[in-house]
Amino acid sequence: MKENMLISIVMPVKNTEQFLVECLESIVNQEEKNWELIAVNDRSSDNSLSILEDFALKDNRISVFNNTGSGIIEALRLAYSKSNGGFINRMDSDDIMSLDKLKVLKQHLLISGNGHISLGLVKYFSEKPLGDGFKNYETWLNSLISEGTNFKGIYKECVIPSPCWMVYRNDFEESEAFRPNDYPEDYDLAFRFYQNEMKPIPCKKVLHHWRDYSTRTSRTHIHYADNTFMQIKINYFLKLDYDKTKKLVIWGAGAKGKNLAKLLIEKKIGFYWICDNPKKVGKHIYAVEMLPFTALEQIENSQSIITVANPNAQNEIASYFSQLKYTVNKDYFFFC
Repeated sequence: MKENMLISIVMPVKNTEQFLVECLESIVNQEEKNWELIAVNDRSSDNSLSILEDFALKDNRISVFNNTGSGIIEALRLAYSKSNGGFINRMDSDDIMSLDKLKVLKQHLLISGNGHISLGLVKYFSEKPLGDGFKNYETWLNSLISEGTNFKGIYKECVIPSPCWMVYRNDFEESEAFRPNDYPEDYDLAFRFYQNEMKPIPCKKVLHHWRDYSTRTSRTHIHYADNTFMQIKINYFLKLDYDKTKKLVIWGAGAKGKNLAKLLIEKKIGFYWICDNPKKVGKHIYAVEMLPFTALEQIENSQSIITVANPNAQNEIASYFSQLKYTVNKDYFFFC
């Protein structure tokens, strides 16, 4: 019976001793009891390993391993290889689970069946005031999760919160599990769920508390830099959604637009480039002439990538495409 299937929680751990006890207690105290935690110590230099081992001695549902490789992906891969559950969930060792997290995620999957991703709303917390970027991302992400429309924003940001999803093991396998070596690993996995046509299940409950602090890996490691995000976006766009029969158009000539243009030039893919900056229109950047927005009317059969970040401008662009009866994530894509 699926109701009795084990939940495998895979968790990489690296130098999070100051948060780890609170994290582990939130797992041990889950309302859902049928789980196993496979924690992999990724060469921590603090007391993280000792804390993990102490908890494992008290609770036989917890297994602890040392990473035989290095880095989050190899830690996740090792944890997954040691797992036995029919449901797969990832956890981060500096975060906190709501006490009903596993119960709710599992129940949603039991109702919806294979081919679905069970998600929960997320809540950032920090000892210091959160910046607007985190607040805006939380609001945007939760708006997608609450409606189950996550993949509508797949090319903007990571639409699957890495520590707050659960899937059936066979669906995880079909999505290539943790086999690829591509960072950012959570965004890459989101794209593979998208590629596998997984369906997000709407949820309106906060199930995960996301801790922010200055040394968090996603803030400091080169694997999570903006240029890496753009690289992964364009790689999947060209693989999954690029229509070679159409003329590709880049909107915007800011830092992200230039980054995208360089990547396309490296891949020898031609494109038109438009912007609304009168100081740039008519000039050449990377040997490509900058065109005004009005030029789009003469570019027939086009497919556009928008790198314009201003929300009001994005709304105007979406309205413009709506009038043309163009479809988002088919005829035009927001990359920021």
